[in-house]
Amino acid sequence: MSALSFITGAGRSKSSSPAAPMLSRSTAAGTPSSSRSPVVDTDATTDRYSFPSNPSANPKAVVTGGTKGNHYRFTILTSKLIRYEWSPDGGFEDRVSTFALFRNFEVPVFRTVDKEDRLEIITDHFHLQYDKKKFSSSGFSVKVADDVWRYDGNSYGDLGGTARTLDGAWGRVDLDPGVLSRRAYAVLDDSKSMLFDADGWIATRKPERIDGYIFAYNGDHKAAIKDFYRLSGNQPVLPRWTLGNWWSRYHEYSAEEYIGLMDHFRTEGVPLSAAVIDMDWHKVRIPSKYGSGWTGYSWNRDLFPQPEKFLKQLHDRRLKVTVNDHPADGIRAFEDQYKEVAKALNHDTSREEPIRFDCCSRKFMDAYFDVLKAGLEKQGIDFWWIDWQQGTRSRIPGVDPLWVLNHYHYLTSRRNVKTIEKPITFSRYAGAGSHRYPIGFSGDTQISWAGLEFQPEFTATASNIGYGWWSHDIGGHWGGWRSNELSVRWVQLGVFSPILRLHSSKSLWNSKEPWSFESNPAQIIKDFLVLRHRLVPYLYTMNIRAAFEYEPLIQPMYWNHPHTEEAYHVPTQYYFGPNLIVAPITSPNDSISLTSSTRAWLPEGRYVSLFSPHIVYTGNRHIQLHRPLDQIPVLAKEGTIIPLDSTPKLTNGTPRPEEITILLVVGKDAYFNLLEEPPISTHRYEIPHDEPRRNFTSTPITWNQKSGQLTIGPEKTPNSRYHSSPHRHWKVKLIGHTASKAHVEKLAGGYRVTEVNGSLEIDLGQVFRWNTHSGFEIALGPELQLDVLDFKKQAFDRIHRAEGWYADKDRIWNCVADTNSGSVQERVERLYHLDGVYASLKNSVMEVWAADERAEGTAYGREIWTSVMKAGEEDWDDYVLV
Repeated sequence: MSALSFITGAGRSKSSSPAAPMLSRSTAAGTPSSSRSPVVDTDATTDRYSFPSNPSANPKAVVTGGTKGNHYRFTILTSKLIRYEWSPDGGFEDRVSTFALFRNFEVPVFRTVDKEDRLEIITDHFHLQYDKKKFSSSGFSVKVADDVWRYDGNSYGDLGGTARTLDGAWGRVDLDPGVLSRRAYAVLDDSKSMLFDADGWIATRKPERIDGYIFAYNGDHKAAIKDFYRLSGNQPVLPRWTLGNWWSRYHEYSAEEYIGLMDHFRTEGVPLSAAVIDMDWHKVRIPSKYGSGWTGYSWNRDLFPQPEKFLKQLHDRRLKVTVNDHPADGIRAFEDQYKEVAKALNHDTSREEPIRFDCCSRKFMDAYFDVLKAGLEKQGIDFWWIDWQQGTRSRIPGVDPLWVLNHYHYLTSRRNVKTIEKPITFSRYAGAGSHRYPIGFSGDTQISWAGLEFQPEFTATASNIGYGWWSHDIGGHWGGWRSNELSVRWVQLGVFSPILRLHSSKSLWNSKEPWSFESNPAQIIKDFLVLRHRLVPYLYTMNIRAAFEYEPLIQPMYWNHPHTEEAYHVPTQYYFGPNLIVAPITSPNDSISLTSSTRAWLPEGRYVSLFSPHIVYTGNRHIQLHRPLDQIPVLAKEGTIIPLDSTPKLTNGTPRPEEITILLVVGKDAYFNLLEEPPISTHRYEIPHDEPRRNFTSTPITWNQKSGQLTIGPEKTPNSRYHSSPHRHWKVKLIGHTASKAHVEKLAGGYRVTEVNGSLEIDLGQVFRWNTHSGFEIALGPELQLDVLDFKKQAFDRIHRAEGWYADKDRIWNCVADTNSGSVQERVERLYHLDGVYASLKNSVMEVWAADERAEGTAYGREIWTSVMKAGEEDWDDYVLV
């Protein structure tokens, strides 16, 4: 049985509160902060220069000198968040910056002490002192709890943020700061960011002005991020299809080859949702007089003789289509639309001079979008992969071309919402505020274990700057070496990442089609890609949660455990939604235990392994987790509900599922409100931030631990036009619970109950969606608990599977099983000191022996971990004896 089979079931307005940003015209000045974002009809204007903002602060929250010669201004946004400004000319900035859109917060309680040469601002959480001179470390400080920040002109957030790109990265890269810190404060300097004028066009700052923000949250990480979003705007809701599998490869496809590949995926039973076509979609072999072929907007007719037909074939296969765009070289004379764009710009074509890319020209950008790209979009291109690699400079100092491209591509994509469902772009990170323009493209990583090892941390820490939707080159992009195992582990990470996009470089040897690997890893990759689509009901609900509840999908462990030291020392481990902990495998299997391991920290509570539901862990400690190639450590806490699409045969795209399986982890009360799009489009794509359920279909799922009652629904939809079917097929899987099988069968009389790999499945059949106020209810038994771990069986299986001396197997087994040879503590110490036994195998056995404190004879609380040293990246599987 596949390791996945038991899971899959198949063999705003101007407001101080953040709107879903960049989706509608700004409302009139003076709109109260409690107002909602307007709902915009998709047939309405697609004016790319209008977006919600309210950049001017409430005057009552502002402290300034107010007389000639005073050059400072402070805005107390909350009792923990303050804006500081200094200006040599005495003027201050009230326009929108790329970071700050909504500065009109409710006025907090604060007091000032204003002397001739000294100013103090005091709230319940910080004490600011300032000498009324140009900001300096000696004259401007802020005390937060026991920490004191002194001005130095830099951003600070020692928990890290993210980076512009991973281009060329072999492993770790330097990260820009986020707004979270181990100190009591973090600082975001906004002095050099680009601005937007009232008409929505780009603007620059006056030189030498200082503009920054102090986040005085003293370890309250979620409160800091919440106010970050209030100030900068929320992450928008992504289209559902973005959460499925994307296919991408830098390869010179022909239309016939690409369509054949898509059909091959379908034959293999692997669903896709997005088709990415790299730069060879356009002409790349051009006459040398025009320069390089990196930039292009004319279809390569040798490969794609009928572009409209090709794009329609992809759409007919329920795929959204994006193509690569390197815009740096502008529009040159060989392009099909050269003369049309030139006419719009009054450009002389007689000498075939290029129309240069100019992000600082509004006229050029209008022609770029409304002439050049609009024509290609009419052919069937759904959205653009903006591949800007030319740095941060433009002809106007302070204007970053990447910011201009991201901002206006996102706003312009509104015109395509009838196809793509919601605005979207796909581009690199440009700095604080980039979370408003998902999805991020992280760049061209080199293929290595070090590159894989850094990506979980890189993805998680991006949430520290509000950036929740990274798309990585899953499997790595270029260089490195071919490894079935590395590819499998990278795909597993991709399944539990924000966006899963397979990608690879232009190479004969480097491609990510599952069937290009050997049979066992190929099947594992296919299984995990199928799982990704089955997870979409869960992911889409997390998508809405991210937009409206300030909770990115992926969060570092310390977000939920800010006062626990251990949470800060597991950088590759993260929360995937509220109750799932993922600890990806980022190193090769060793040759003895045939597993790879990762060191994890489990918070207090009890957890079950989703891919090994026989294993239950007691938390509040560090533990070594060992997994064979077909498993990744994903741990669910008691009281967890995960909805999966268990439709027997998945199709391309991510349609609303015909069948849903609820993964239920008993032991605690559980609740999950499944959120989906209305069954028939309302042609509205902006959801009021304070009432998300009103514009989404919701199905509450509730587990009452004490009574043992599970309630599903009723389904509520904002659209009065219901589905063609009033029913949906539901199943329930009690993950890690089998002990009450007979009792559950009796209580669930009439429903089929089966035991599958350590879990009970109850098939509820077709459940009526709406015609009840209480929903569908079924009793499964009071106070159900996770099964007690049979550690001897698990240890036996691990020892049996290991490759090594039979005599060593006897020695290890006797430590675990021979209760007459000493106390548990004595036998644990004997296992630890066994000579000639590989550390990885001793730790693998110790993991299950010490996992569950409830098991009789458990080593919980007595475990000793043996150090495992890797001999070097060139020989990762050479594990040294200890």
